[in-house]
Amino acid sequence: MTDPFVIVGGDAAGMSAASKCKRDDPDREVIVFEKGEWVSYGACGLPYYVKGEVETLTDLVSVTPEAFVEERGIDLRTNHEVTAIDREARTVTVAGPEGEFEQDYGDLLVATGAHAVEPPLDGMGLDGVFTLHDMNEAAAIRQYLGLETPTADLPPTDAGAAASEYAAAENPEAVAVVGGGYVGIEMAEAFAAHGLDVHLFEMLPHTLQPFGAEAAAVVEDHLREQGVRLHLDTPVDGFLGEDRVTAIAAGDVDVPVDLALVGVGVAPNTDLAAAAGIETGPTGAIATDEYGRTNDEHVYAAGDNAEMTHVVTGEPDHVPLALTANRAGRAIGATVAGDPTPVGEIAGTAAVKAFDLEVARTGVTDEETAREAGFDPVSVTITAESRAHYYPGGAEIEITMLGDRESGRVLGASVVGREGVAKRIDTVAAALHAELTAHQLSYLDLAYAPPFSPVWDPVLTAAKVLDGKLDG
Repeated sequence: MTDPFVIVGGDAAGMSAASKCKRDDPDREVIVFEKGEWVSYGACGLPYYVKGEVETLTDLVSVTPEAFVEERGIDLRTNHEVTAIDREARTVTVAGPEGEFEQDYGDLLVATGAHAVEPPLDGMGLDGVFTLHDMNEAAAIRQYLGLETPTADLPPTDAGAAASEYAAAENPEAVAVVGGGYVGIEMAEAFAAHGLDVHLFEMLPHTLQPFGAEAAAVVEDHLREQGVRLHLDTPVDGFLGEDRVTAIAAGDVDVPVDLALVGVGVAPNTDLAAAAGIETGPTGAIATDEYGRTNDEHVYAAGDNAEMTHVVTGEPDHVPLALTANRAGRAIGATVAGDPTPVGEIAGTAAVKAFDLEVARTGVTDEETAREAGFDPVSVTITAESRAHYYPGGAEIEITMLGDRESGRVLGASVVGREGVAKRIDTVAAALHAELTAHQLSYLDLAYAPPFSPVWDPVLTAAKVLDGKLDG
């Protein structure tokens, strides 16, 4: 076969592209190089594996390597790292178990993902200081906690060695979580489930910055109720200890801890592409057009290393989320197979579980960001019941919704509550993609029954209040 479709990276975007291309064009040779052992796994589930709600690491795998090869006809090669791209020759250099070789390509997808940001803090190299962005790190954290990890969970690479290194450690009693974003909140819950004394450090005044101050304040009160000790507006200086971490230094205070989790965000893996002259955009991720193409017509990029267009601002944005990667990869697979398919736009729709709370957001939720995008923002915050007031089991939902005064268009929303939050945000996300005004959103015919919603769903109520304020 000639003109192979070569993919660098075997997770969400890469394997979605490979599967779609092979399905639509069975005769096309599709080769995937993955530098690690794991492919097609749900990294978003890692905190729940650490917590114990997901029993084994293999439960997080969507499709096994064997299934990709035997059932889908994809030439998947794990433990193969692409080290260079030659765009003129249209080849990639690959380092594999049997040495280095070159592979030609007709089309190339760079789906190298992102990596956990490791801030330049003193003591980052101490035992017991972790980040969490892959399966091996999750296994090592569970071992450090003194939890049993089945040997079958670990691939025959460095994961087993990394985990066994901590097997003899004394069980930690206190943990520092650095960063109040998705991973920080989820891991605070995971550590608390194992009885640890949890300290959460956030350098900004609030946790969950993309969700807005109103939602964050509700979450913070709940975290305190759950026994999490919050250190807000508190930059971390580093970690103390000789071999293993024994304390975290923040300003004038040293807090004794036995373990630390640094979750301050991720950064796109762009080095491979940049070295080949593939351009990055204003966010620092790889710049792409509506079909996921880079500045080279034969090279695509998708997933956590690539930019996408924001549906509200119309500008490039970098929001590394699972659906974004899967959707873009699938579209690129169709395009390469001969059916040009746009990768679509993003709204940054996301949800996070914080103990007993659900928190969700979509679009632009910050007035300053909206102004920078050329809007005249107006926001409202309402509180409503999740169910009919007379039906048992309901809880309050708080919604902050943002609109544009000039056009009346809904720009975004954040929602927080104990039930019914994560799915309600989808209504607002759909409104953003349809460019609905607050008035139009307030008149959508949403489902009603007492166990699920009041007659006026909280989203409709928020839209009504916003519409009135926009007209005021």
